[in-house]
Amino acid sequence: MKELTESVSRMISEFEKLPGIGKKSAERIAYYLLKLDKQDAMALADSITAVKENVRYCKHCFNLAEDELCDICKDPRRNQAILCIVEQPQDLIVLEQTGSYEGLYHVLLGRLAPLEKITPDQLTIAALVKRVQSGAFREIVMGTNPTVEGDATAYYIISQLESLAERPKITRLARGITTGSNLQFANKEMLADAIAERQEMP
Repeated sequence: MKELTESVSRMISEFEKLPGIGKKSAERIAYYLLKLDKQDAMALADSITAVKENVRYCKHCFNLAEDELCDICKDPRRNQAILCIVEQPQDLIVLEQTGSYEGLYHVLLGRLAPLEKITPDQLTIAALVKRVQSGAFREIVMGTNPTVEGDATAYYIISQLESLAERPKITRLARGITTGSNLQFANKEMLADAIAERQEMP
């Protein structure tokens, strides 16, 4: 069997590095791209380049941004007294799509997972504690995923806030969301209810 060209082999190898993409899927994507006309293929390449060159993490909340601050942190209409903590930018996006939350966010960029050697110093927890220490928030909403790791992360954060002289009220999304699920896969109505019916944590 004739070997693939070096360029095609390299492209397939790069696609295989993506999460959830095996060899067969990588090959299908590669052959799809080969069939595209050059203009469309280059538009895709340009979009990837633009993301890597322009997108960064917001210096306040660690959401995705193209300036120092993301659009949410720059919006004066947001409720500055409520802070929702989420694991990833994708979680922020799905909560925003409900239209039910008007406060600010803090993105952890992950969750605690000792078996995967993900420790607190690898997340943005220190920056979060510093934000809360400012005294600007009257409520902290734990929007971590309803998984063992998500709950452990939430309780670790609470332990880090215990020493504050005036700890804000801490709530979590109502558990209409199935335990063990992921916010990114919940429907808008379920998330809207979870936000509206959030419950205070000890």
